[in-house]
Amino acid sequence: MRFGWAQCARRVVQHNVRAPRRLLSSQTPPQADALSNSTRNIGIIAHIDAGKTTTTERMLYYSGYTRRIGDVDEGSTVTDFLPAERARGITIQSAAITFHWPPIPPDSLNAPGSPQLPASFDATLRSTVPHNINLIDTPGHADFTFEVLRSLRVLDGAVCILDGVAGVEAQTEKVWMQAGTYHIPRVIFVNKLDRDGAAFSRTVKEIGVRLRGWPAVCQIPWWRGGNGDFTGIGDVLNLRGMLWQAGGDGRDVEAYGLDELETTNKTFADEIKKARVALIELLSEHDDVMVEHFLEHDEDHLAIPAIQIMQSLRRVALQTPQSVIPVFAGASFRNIGVQPLLDAVVDLLPSPTERPDPEISLSNQTSTLSALLNVSESKKTAKSAKKQRQASEQNVAITEAKNLTACALAFKVVNDNKRGVLVYVRVYSGSIDRGATLFNTNLGLAGRAPRLLKMYANDAVEVDSIAAGQIGVITGLKHARTGDTLIVYRGLQMKGSPPAGLSTLQLRPINVPPPVFFTSIEPNSLSEQKHVQESLAILLREDPSLHLSVDEESGQTHLAGMGDLHLEIARDRLLNDFKAKARIGKIEIGYREAITSSTSPYTYQLDRPIAGKTAKAMITACIDPVDDSAVILGVKEQEEDAEDGPFETSIKLPDNNTLHISHRNLSRHDSASHKNHIPPHLSLPGILHSIQAGASAALARGPFNGFPVANACVSIELDAQAHLFPETSPTAISMATRAAISHALRTSCAATPAVLMEPVMQVTVYVNESSLGAVVQDLSSARGGQVLSLDSPISSIPTGSSENELRIDPSLIYAPPDPFASGTGDAGSGLADADAQRQIVARVPLKEMVGYLNHLRALTGGRGTFVMSVDGFERMGSQRQKEVVERMREF
Repeated sequence: MRFGWAQCARRVVQHNVRAPRRLLSSQTPPQADALSNSTRNIGIIAHIDAGKTTTTERMLYYSGYTRRIGDVDEGSTVTDFLPAERARGITIQSAAITFHWPPIPPDSLNAPGSPQLPASFDATLRSTVPHNINLIDTPGHADFTFEVLRSLRVLDGAVCILDGVAGVEAQTEKVWMQAGTYHIPRVIFVNKLDRDGAAFSRTVKEIGVRLRGWPAVCQIPWWRGGNGDFTGIGDVLNLRGMLWQAGGDGRDVEAYGLDELETTNKTFADEIKKARVALIELLSEHDDVMVEHFLEHDEDHLAIPAIQIMQSLRRVALQTPQSVIPVFAGASFRNIGVQPLLDAVVDLLPSPTERPDPEISLSNQTSTLSALLNVSESKKTAKSAKKQRQASEQNVAITEAKNLTACALAFKVVNDNKRGVLVYVRVYSGSIDRGATLFNTNLGLAGRAPRLLKMYANDAVEVDSIAAGQIGVITGLKHARTGDTLIVYRGLQMKGSPPAGLSTLQLRPINVPPPVFFTSIEPNSLSEQKHVQESLAILLREDPSLHLSVDEESGQTHLAGMGDLHLEIARDRLLNDFKAKARIGKIEIGYREAITSSTSPYTYQLDRPIAGKTAKAMITACIDPVDDSAVILGVKEQEEDAEDGPFETSIKLPDNNTLHISHRNLSRHDSASHKNHIPPHLSLPGILHSIQAGASAALARGPFNGFPVANACVSIELDAQAHLFPETSPTAISMATRAAISHALRTSCAATPAVLMEPVMQVTVYVNESSLGAVVQDLSSARGGQVLSLDSPISSIPTGSSENELRIDPSLIYAPPDPFASGTGDAGSGLADADAQRQIVARVPLKEMVGYLNHLRALTGGRGTFVMSVDGFERMGSQRQKEVVERMREF
């Protein structure tokens, strides 16, 4: 028999109706949103090149949203609309789009002569009401992890797509665990089973081991002749085979019952039965209701109706944490298996009303949004004075909450050339209407929403309101940022603010991962500096995972991000979208110089005109190296005076330098005697300040390579009678001090060459057990680092969650045999041990960490991550110093 998907989709296309685009406005049919559970907010997550955008294109085509299937290679997809995305063939920016499944017929559902609903949507199995699906297609490249994280924050469910050839890849693990921290139910679609080398069985085993969950195989691949091309799937729930027409657009599907398969393909029919038995056994371990159904049907796995299995799958998929993962099969590029995947989205993933209450913080207290909005009846029956006082305190917050008409989270900000600033929001309670005044509780600012939009990738449709559970866009909010909480309060004015209680209301924020890749960005000229800074500010507002900092020593502006491609895209946007004239170059490392020998006192006399006036001063200086066993922090220490005596002053300078000034005849405690020794226009504090300024200027540029000097003790001898003259000025003292110390530095360097000190980072690397040896060897040998510790604290893994505690033996996982398997052991054996997470803590020179991200990904198969911070400065070895100096002199 023919499936109804083909009939319904064909009718929509024949009538040239793009149903969701036309109907998703204020004229949406009541049948589409009549039920509170008819909305699905889902995301497509996966490793790069697993087929996310390709699958999304098929979903849009079968739902009637598009009339043709877009192609990633041709750059004709709906969700990849940026020029950079179409040029590279990858998703860079998450795109939101809305459609309905099952498709909305062109006419009213009850109108005479209208198309019948798809036959596959049997009323005994699933709802016939078209569900409103808000879908977000997310990037798969590791450099755009934050784009995935902020999308996950507002989703209710997710479809994880795996490459049937590559299996569970690195970025899949990261986003899967992050989705677990938000307790998002997920289903898995094993894609690309049509490719050579596809191994469904191995992939299912990897799901259990790497994603920490029990795979519930709901579909198995159907190979032509048992070992040929991939042509369809075996439906384990409905005990049937589904065969797609080769070379078609996927609308024509033939279904074969189990009895028919018994006569034509007994091996495949037997495997479907095995899969059904394994599925029922797995569900019975996690769902007590399924045990009851199993007993009611005399322990016959095949007799249990599909609707009961579907309901059980939904219950276990919505458990927290999710330990059972429904698995589906297909090949999106060949248009196989996408319609059953859409069925699974509607049947298994939750609606907004089925999700846990949103977490909030209010006046430094954590709670849930429903607890704030709903008045508890228990306080009315308070029996003690203490309870009555507690009830009266709660009444204040509850009274304020009654006027709260909407609460939403801004999860993305985009600067659109035509529409201005677009703020993507997820509404969690109430409804945001056009023209409403919104209060940003993070910034304490109010703003008006002149227009509300429903986004369809790059297209937009204006709507009158955004209801609870929906995702929409607000224009006109000039200051909103990613993670801000927006509320609508009855009676709120533009220049006003809600009561103190609600002004602190905030939804759970979006965590921004630390940057691991950095480069320098410089304007081409001083006249371009302002425009470049303004453009960078817009970029940082759109993408908070970009970080901007200025190195006070070199004056360089450092742009940090999640990887080189991330920064390359940022640069392209600066040059092409914002027309900023800037260049991205290499990072300049801020080295230090350290002298190795002491010098004898040297007296310098300054006697020359300054600004047309005669200036005269003398200073005696010498310099000694300081033991650098203590770590020198990369930040400037606060200057402080240490009194050694009435005629001595010690000043702590940055980079572990010390300035010791001996001022004979000038007591720190007897200022009255100063007039007999120094000119009347000078004072001891002023003289000391000038000497300190001169010393800092001299130490800022060393004699070896022009880097700041570190670990030096400068001794200044000031004889007021011999060194100060009527023509002495503060500027003259400073200049004489600088010249004397510079001479001492050159003398020390000529006697024994100075050595370079380099900044050292404390690096924490997270890798799998299988990659531990290669990473440790690279850090300690190739990069000159020092490994401090090796351990595996599960709680410190950045992308980890409580699901990491589940360890699954792959031999206990059911998976159908792969027709091309080599037969050299159990698929997935040894994965558990190799997958154990390890943590490496090391001190590595900063120079060696530039570009380390790509190298780490290559060593670990893309699974390694790291974070780092400045730890201090260390002396270089002679060989390493020689290499660094030679590289610097090349420029």
